[in-house]
Amino acid sequence: MTRKGPDSDIDESRLEVTHSKDHAAGVPAVLVSLQRAVEQMGTMRTAKTLTRLNQRHGFDCPGCAWPETPGHRKPAEFCENGAKAVAEEATLRTVTPEFFAAHSVAELADRTDYWLGQQGRLTHPMVLREGATHYSPIGWGEAYRLIADELRSLTTPDEAVFYTSGRTSNETAFLYQLMIRSFGTNNLPDCSNMCHESSGSALSESIGIGKGSVTVPDLEFADLILIAGQNPGTNHPRMLSTLEAAKGNGAKIIAINPLPEAGLLRFKDPQKVGGVIGRGVDIADEFLQIRLGGDMALFQGLGRLLFEADDAAPGTVVDRDFVEQHCAGFDDYERQVRGVDLDTVLEATGLTMTQLVDTAAALVRSERTIACWAMGLTQQAHGVATIQEITNLLLMRGMMGKPGAGVCPVRGHSNVQGDRTMGIWEKMPDHFLDALDREFSITSPRTHGWDTVDAIRGMRDGKARVFMAMGGNFLRATPDTEATEDALRRCSLTVQVSTKLNRSHVVTGRTAVILPTLGRTDKDVQASGKQLVSVEDSMSMVHLSRGNLTPVSEHLRSEVAIVCDLAQELLGRDHSVPWAAFTADYDRIRDSISRVVPGCENYNERVRQPDGFQLPHPPRDRREFPTHTGKANFAANPLQWVPTPPGRLILQTLRSHDQYNTTIYGLDDRYRGVKGGRRVIFVSAADLAEQGLTDGAAVDIVSEWTGADGSLEERRVTDFRVVEYDTPRGNAAAYYPETNPLVPLDHVAAKSNTPVSKAVVVRLEPVGSN
Repeated sequence: MTRKGPDSDIDESRLEVTHSKDHAAGVPAVLVSLQRAVEQMGTMRTAKTLTRLNQRHGFDCPGCAWPETPGHRKPAEFCENGAKAVAEEATLRTVTPEFFAAHSVAELADRTDYWLGQQGRLTHPMVLREGATHYSPIGWGEAYRLIADELRSLTTPDEAVFYTSGRTSNETAFLYQLMIRSFGTNNLPDCSNMCHESSGSALSESIGIGKGSVTVPDLEFADLILIAGQNPGTNHPRMLSTLEAAKGNGAKIIAINPLPEAGLLRFKDPQKVGGVIGRGVDIADEFLQIRLGGDMALFQGLGRLLFEADDAAPGTVVDRDFVEQHCAGFDDYERQVRGVDLDTVLEATGLTMTQLVDTAAALVRSERTIACWAMGLTQQAHGVATIQEITNLLLMRGMMGKPGAGVCPVRGHSNVQGDRTMGIWEKMPDHFLDALDREFSITSPRTHGWDTVDAIRGMRDGKARVFMAMGGNFLRATPDTEATEDALRRCSLTVQVSTKLNRSHVVTGRTAVILPTLGRTDKDVQASGKQLVSVEDSMSMVHLSRGNLTPVSEHLRSEVAIVCDLAQELLGRDHSVPWAAFTADYDRIRDSISRVVPGCENYNERVRQPDGFQLPHPPRDRREFPTHTGKANFAANPLQWVPTPPGRLILQTLRSHDQYNTTIYGLDDRYRGVKGGRRVIFVSAADLAEQGLTDGAAVDIVSEWTGADGSLEERRVTDFRVVEYDTPRGNAAAYYPETNPLVPLDHVAAKSNTPVSKAVVVRLEPVGSN
């Protein structure tokens, strides 16, 4: 199972599988963090970065968006994967013009994602000219002219696509969308489209705002926390400290997930004696090992049991005052869930009636309930409806707009929520666009643009000719890899604003440009002096980030400068937006944000408070619900779930512990017992026996999808090792981006258009069987 290519970098035949772990963090997390940091940055640079990571006068982690506890920060306010993220960005390794001269694009395309990421920081702007085999250096001015000329040559601005990752600062995001709307399009896909768009769609309909309603102190005050479709031990490790505090205050935690995750079993905080020499803290009191796609059935079944409990003791379960004062649609919801068949719920979930009844009883007893979830729910075909069902349970109990209660979508990338607040959305409301137009004397387009899936379709169908990405690794973040590759290659120009080399640099349009940028850790000095940027965490706290490292190359430019310089070339030096002034002084950008973005008044003053400021949230703050009814809306959804076809499995894609989003830090998944490789698929012992496979067998994974015309489509990834694992019968799991090719582009969630990466029908074929 060796990955072939020049100086092949991964030999999957050396992959080792041992037992999965029953706890997260502890001393090994500290040792791995320091080892990776020193390997990439050296001792002095490691000390200079990690001591400032997530500190008030330091920089915000470029990894996840989990917030700091207000007023209380630990000396080491980071986790293992946060340290890995910093090491990746602040590495001393560099990718220079000499590197590109030595490696053709074809050769780079034959390398693995891990190898590409390990080469280091990009140092110079580069261009791949039409017909060329290698990237070559290009001056910044010429690069801007090339991009602007291509954009101006389009028949309509809607032939361009402008993507955004979650790493950009608020200032960059605001200017990026301003440039794009000044140009004349709303084609602003972003990484939210693939992750938490289902959360935003569901919550906007239910409570009127697509963001979570709780804070860290709320979680610590809750007496019941439901955690569904999430793996905090790997994806949001600092969340475990918050859950530990909640447990200390008496909270009950129920984990709802197909896989047993180490972080939800036991947490060993390495900053406490008990986490070093002790056993640590058990996190989940109950583990509901649910089948993929069965979450909606679970929450509807719980709704029925809550109504029956209220029948037995009228007025003690349903918060009638809250429902009558603040909610709409309750009667339709009640009729729907009272009619739910509990036998169907048990079949769909794979749970027992005892587990269902006990969970309902916990909801009845709780006075302060919070529901947390992540992509395990959002990337289901009925993800929007599932999240509405969670919200329904909370609303019927009055768990909104009170301390210790509410909804908590746990978002991923560090500023993905801030990007949306700043206008990175293809469907921004008119009141935002009106304010933008007043501030800058422009006319923003009102026709909605493309999200990520529609952007891929647009490029594939020849409706878009230019693709530009502000950060991220678009090719590896998206579904249906072959279709996405084909879409990008059909473009006349692809542009990547990046810190490091990735797969999106080697699958290009006819011409391709790489613009190297400063990272979150880098010092940013402009005409007015050292600059600060701001970000928004997943709980709506906006705070400053101050990079302090000397950039690895004098040719790097900040994202703000890149946007402003390109905008001047594209829109003209006499454009009504003061682009040059914005580059010189980021306070000028924040002054404009304060007049355009709701909740950001007096931005410069408030963001300089010790912990920044929190954006308003009407349901949380005042029990006001800015929906079409003016109230919180119950949703009455027909029950949907995902049965497993005979002889097939339902696959979910997920991260290893040694990666964050598309960035591969290493080849080990310590918590799941995988070492030295990534091409594995986790399958239950019962399914292995039924399919005549053994643990360790080599298989191809083939996904099956019925197309719009009724024909069966198949997609294949080859040479994976089967790993016997504790997962529900009929379900399987494997890492992305290796399995992204299996996810059909048209397999999307209703309403949100999010790719369905948690319900892919697959069959396993032993290698050599064809």
